[in-house]
Amino acid sequence: QVQLVESGGGLVQAGGSLRLSCTASGRTFSSYAMGWFRQAPGKEREFVAGIDWSGARTYYADSVKARFTVSRDNAKNTVYLQMNSLKPEDTAVYYCAADVRGMGVARTPVTYSYWGRGTQVTVSS
Repeated sequence: QVQLVESGGGLVQAGGSLRLSCTASGRTFSSYAMGWFRQAPGKEREFVAGIDWSGARTYYADSVKARFTVSRDNAKNTVYLQMNSLKPEDTAVYYCAADVRGMGVARTPVTYSYWGRGTQVTVSS
């Protein structure tokens, strides 16, 4: 079992920055990949970024590439999402998720077994 808790969301103006954190408990954190997803009202949940167990490999959706950075600190059981140059279209509930398969980083939500409750990010224009 893995429990995930996100924090760091909020209201920010366009062009601003936020850093989301997701702290895990339960299963050994350094043994699985992590992903960040988001869901805007009326839209499907979409992949934002992912990171492998070691932090050596990261993956991004095209819409956030060069603006967002995913990282992890295995000693703190925490994964981060640094979001810069935020746009109104980034407004969504952001979720972290754990993929315990041990097969790399996936982009599909169904692959992830454990989810946090989400944190709201609102970007005003």
